[in-house]
Amino acid sequence: MQDNKNTIAGWVLAGGIAALGLSIISGKVFHADKPERPEQLGFVIEGVVSSEGAAEAEVPLATLLASADIALGERAFAKCGSCHTINSGGANGIGPNLYGIMGEPHAAVPGFAYSDALKSKSGPWTFEEMNAWLTSPKAYAPGTKMSFAGLGKAEERANLMAWMNTQSSNPLPLPAAPAPEAAPAAEGEAPAAADGEAAPEADAAAAPAAG
Repeated sequence: MQDNKNTIAGWVLAGGIAALGLSIISGKVFHADKPERPEQLGFVIEGVVSSEGAAEAEVPLATLLASADIALGERAFAKCGSCHTINSGGANGIGPNLYGIMGEPHAAVPGFAYSDALKSKSGPWTFEEMNAWLTSPKAYAPGTKMSFAGLGKAEERANLMAWMNTQSSNPLPLPAAPAPEAAPAAEGEAPAAADGEAAPEADAAAAPAAG
């Protein structure tokens, strides 16, 4: 009887050892088969900024204003219309009347109770200043009473400012857009000549041979 118990105990112990060995071996096999995350993704997911990719060049504000759509700017003002009027002689509402605001000093509309944050801003409402304000009022003037979150798209801000500028008896001149950069000349190709200047090859052909 005792021999039977010893035999059973031996088989149980052997089975446990075998099971442990199989568990270790299978763990190594499945770990080897498990795919690792590649260091570089095969494609870029929209909205995720890659640390390796260079940020897209920002379009200058003057360029955006030069190509701004006035009609779209008027439509964009609908987001402001619940708080602001923009007609000549219009009444102040939750926000001040904005007629002729471009080029005027900060916090200059008569009869409106501006926040101290906006009163502390000096200088006029230039396109650059208005662009920063429309991007994020709270970042531009911390402590402002304006609850509007801002316009995230640069094109929409440019459209809006271009239209607002027309709502004035003395609109601001648009800033000059930077000239587009000339494309680099291909290898072996002579650079383009400026207006009124002959290309180097033409000068060489026209020059008399030295005698």
